Amino acid sequence: MKHLLTTLFASSLLFQISVCMAQQSESFGKYTVHYSVINANLIPAQVAKGYGIERSSSRALVNITVMDTSQGESGKPLHADVITSAINLTGQRRNVEMRELVEPDNAIYYIGELPIHNLETYNFTVKVQVKGEPEPFELKFRQQFFTE
Repeated sequence: MKHLLTTLFASSLLFQISVCMAQQSESFGKYTVHYSVINANLIPAQVAKGYGIERSSSRALVNITVMDTSQGESGKPLHADVITSAINLTGQRRNVEMRELVEPDNAIYYIGELPIHNLETYNFTVKVQVKGEPEPFELKFRQQFFTE
């Protein structure tokens, strides 16, 4: 289970390659916010069970990681307050409850789940407040889901 980040990254990478070649991180000065949203049924059953993730083709998993890259490209994972919302094209808003996961190797990431339908598109807004920074960072991205 300590390889959740690797599993999420690999699943996300496979999904991204099959759908499009989109940027999955955004830099804010010395900070980089990595993000991905994948269909929850792509998470291996054992990993999902270990982290209380509901595996279903009608659910998506949002994954956010905040890195301090001031000391190098790979960066150091940071604790942050992460607020995520998603609005579909018909205007339905979903507030995505994010929870922090800290791995034994000090990896820190934030995950949240939301219901999805086939061909549904969501516009995501993620606000990240890093301790010591005066304003939160905000990133926006769009993702369409395929459940069938």
